[in-house]
Amino acid sequence: MTDKWDRIGFVISSQYRVSVLERLSEGPATPSGIADDKDIEIAAVSHALSSLRDRDLVELLVSEDRRKGRVYGITESGEALWTEITTKGLLDDSQDV
Repeated sequence: MTDKWDRIGFVISSQYRVSVLERLSEGPATPSGIADDKDIEIAAVSHALSSLRDRDLVELLVSEDRRKGRVYGITESGEALWTEITTKGLLDDSQDV
C-alpha cells in the first residue's frame, strides 16, 4: 500500500510526469509526439519517460536498439496508477488534464 502512494506522489510531484502519463493513457506515442501534443520541451519529455520507465509505469514498445521512432506505451500498473490519480482527484489545479 505504501508503495502505491509513493508512486502516486512521485508522479504528481512533476507536471511533466503527469503530462506524459496522461498522454500515454490515451495510446502509444513517440517522445516528439508527446512533446507536440502537450506543448512541452522534448528534453522534459525524455527525462519524464526515463523516470517513469524506471518505475515500470511506461514501457518502450520497440527494440531497445532503435534510436529514431521510439514508441512508448503505458504499462498495466501505470494505467492503474493513472486511474487512481484521476478518480481520487489527486492533481492540483495547475495539473488538471
